[in-house]
Amino acid sequence: MAERWHDGALTENYFTGPVAREYAARWPHLFDPAVVEPAVAFLAARAGTGPLLELGIGTGRLALPLSRRGLRVHGIELSPDMVEELRRQPGADAIDVTIADFATSTAVGRAATFSLAYLVRNTIMNLTTQDMQVACFRNVAAHLGPGGRFVMEVLVPELRRLPAGSSVRAFEADPAHVGIDRYDVAAQGVVSWHAWMRETGITTFAAPFRYVWPGELDLMARLAGMERRERWADWDETPFTSESRSHISVWEKTGEPTGL
Repeated sequence: MAERWHDGALTENYFTGPVAREYAARWPHLFDPAVVEPAVAFLAARAGTGPLLELGIGTGRLALPLSRRGLRVHGIELSPDMVEELRRQPGADAIDVTIADFATSTAVGRAATFSLAYLVRNTIMNLTTQDMQVACFRNVAAHLGPGGRFVMEVLVPELRRLPAGSSVRAFEADPAHVGIDRYDVAAQGVVSWHAWMRETGITTFAAPFRYVWPGELDLMARLAGMERRERWADWDETPFTSESRSHISVWEKTGEPTGL
C-alpha cells in the first residue's frame, strides 16, 4: 500500500493516537456485519468496474471488503494514525492512500479518474465551514470520470429533537458510553462530546462539526456539475421521508462546475 503526503490545506485532525488505535473498540457497532455488508453491497452495485475513491478512508472499514470483491479502492485520509491501523490489516497492500485533506487534495496513485467516490458516517460534517463542504464537492467532481457517481451517508440535522429552549441533546446514555451534542444554530454547528466508562477510567473525545441539510447538499452538487440520482433513508434503500434521520444520496457527474 502506498501512502503519499500532499501539500493541500489541512483541517484539524482529531483522530490521532488512542482515538485511532481504539476506533473499533469505541464505535464497535460500525464494524457489525449488519452495518458493513449493506453499505458494501450498495457501493459495489454502483461502482461499475471502478476504481473507487473513499474520502476519509480511516481504518478501511468499507474499503477492505470492497477490495476483497475485486474492486480497486484508493483513499484520502487526514490522519496518519488511522492509516497506520489500516496498514495492520490483511489486504491493505492493495489499497493506495493519499494522506491529505480530502476537501482540496488530489488522490495520488495508480488511478487517474474514478467511477465512484464515497463519503460515509457523517464525515462531510468534519468540514466545519460551508466553503470547505462546497470545495469537497468540487474536488470529488474533479476526480470522477464522465457519469461518475458520488455517494454520501450523512444524518439529517436533528434540531426537532432538541428539548424546547435548549441547545444540548444526549444522543446516547448507557453504562459504557455517554454521547452529547451541543448545537450552535446560528453558526449551523454542533460539538459532539463522548465519554466511555471502563474499569481503567473514563476516556473522553470531542470534536466540532457543521451539520448540513439535504437540499443544501444538492445545491453544492449542482455547483460542482453533478445532479442527484438517488436518495434513500439507509443502505437497504428504505424510502427517504420527512421522518428519516439519515440519508444515502447519490449524485452523478453530468457537466462542469459553475462559476458561482
